[in-house]
Amino acid sequence: MRVEEQFQELFQTCHDERNVEAGQVLIAEPFLQGRHFSRAVVYMVEHGERGSVGFVLNKPLHDAIGEVIRDLAGINLPLYAGGPVEPSRLYYFHRCPGIKDSVVLTGGIYRGGDFKTLASLLRDGKVRSDEVRFFAGYSGWDASQLRGELKENTWLTGEITPEQFFSLPNERLWEDSMNALGGKYRVWSTFPRDPMMN
Repeated sequence: MRVEEQFQELFQTCHDERNVEAGQVLIAEPFLQGRHFSRAVVYMVEHGERGSVGFVLNKPLHDAIGEVIRDLAGINLPLYAGGPVEPSRLYYFHRCPGIKDSVVLTGGIYRGGDFKTLASLLRDGKVRSDEVRFFAGYSGWDASQLRGELKENTWLTGEITPEQFFSLPNERLWEDSMNALGGKYRVWSTFPRDPMMN
């Protein structure tokens, strides 16, 4: 095989045949463009016949949560852009099983629940910074939309631990997630954002 063919094969995406499941992550292929999904790692909370819902884990916003939510004034925790859908709405995940109406996901990660209880726990210092995450908006796909994007090799599927989910800052999450896939994806994890600048 010629060097040119080897190089092309190295960066040719292989279709991921695995079915996406809640609790997994979607990892954007390195050439995907756009401010929402370029080098994005998306935590999936729903995937089925009615559509798919996820939250981008590695797109921090400039403001801390205490600067935009009055009930959390003085709480200096980061706020992340979860995706382009409903960007003015707040979503949150935590590791507090006692919060009423929260939904348990995988690995002891909880979604939503009574916000007043969570705010009170935060103000009282009873919830650590590595036990809660806040998002503005979410990422959503119609019933067949995500399936189509997977067939087009836009996304790879991967795993994430609760510790990785709550570990912030996470500016290397895309690189680490791609590297964890092994093989040629380790090379992908080192590929520059702009190849012309390398």
